[in-house]
Amino acid sequence: MTEHATVLLTEAVDALVVDPDGFYVDGTLGRGGHSAELLSRLSERGAVTAIDKDPEAIAAGAERFADDDRLTLVHGTFADLSEIVERAGKHGSVSGVLLDLGVSSPQLDQAQRGFSFLRDGPLDMRMDTSKGISAAEWIASADEQEIAKVIKDYGEERFARRMASAVVRERVKKPIERTVQLAEILAAAHPAWERGKHPATKAFQAIRIFINRELADLEALLEQIIDTLAVGGRLVVISFHSLEDRRVKRFIRDQQRGIKLPKNLPIPDVDRGVRLVKVGKPIKPTNTEVENNIRARSAVMRVAERVA
Repeated sequence: MTEHATVLLTEAVDALVVDPDGFYVDGTLGRGGHSAELLSRLSERGAVTAIDKDPEAIAAGAERFADDDRLTLVHGTFADLSEIVERAGKHGSVSGVLLDLGVSSPQLDQAQRGFSFLRDGPLDMRMDTSKGISAAEWIASADEQEIAKVIKDYGEERFARRMASAVVRERVKKPIERTVQLAEILAAAHPAWERGKHPATKAFQAIRIFINRELADLEALLEQIIDTLAVGGRLVVISFHSLEDRRVKRFIRDQQRGIKLPKNLPIPDVDRGVRLVKVGKPIKPTNTEVENNIRARSAVMRVAERVA
């Protein structure tokens, strides 16, 4: 199994920590890399709540951080940020929220989780294995139009209709219950293979995003983030997919614009309703980090700060 390497570890925590005594949320615990670095920067008065959908991530975190009572683990989704922070008595006073989006190396590398077409396993794809329907169950019940829409909208796959048609045709012959089985069906329906890229890549990614409500959860968090943060608090988001990054970029841009007013008027931000502004430029991994961890190559980090 590939050892999990935390992407943009130092850069993310550098951007996040504005108060060593503050309260922070790691919305995507994973194997705890960012949380561990964050805790190392905080005083004894600082605290972190770490959230993850994956029961295995929570179990690993409970073991790793057993001796640090500054960390609280929550099995759930960051889409429930307001509720989770409210329970901690910190609504409106959070110093920073960090999201490291996408799927983790342990999830990809365990065949039984069903995330990867490179390892044959049951077609599950759920980050939270305790609830919801698996990818196999969805593939078995969704109509062709829905399958095509998911693959096109979430995978930006131009051959989505052909792939969906093939899936529906093949599932009549035999239930589609294995990762390699689905990958072979998708690959056979893809007429334009790219060198060095498996033709099922975008479709698998799309199904995973849909099954786990990844974009819907991100949208839900963005709607809550400003009222959750303290003034001066930071939002740090690491995206690995253009659909995620575009949503974060647009949200920050729209917040920074505030109320639309005539150009060139000397009106302060507070009067334009500006409550969140971007901090610096987007940050990408260094060449060295990508060489050491190829999964970092598509990462983009954006930072914003609540100003009112």
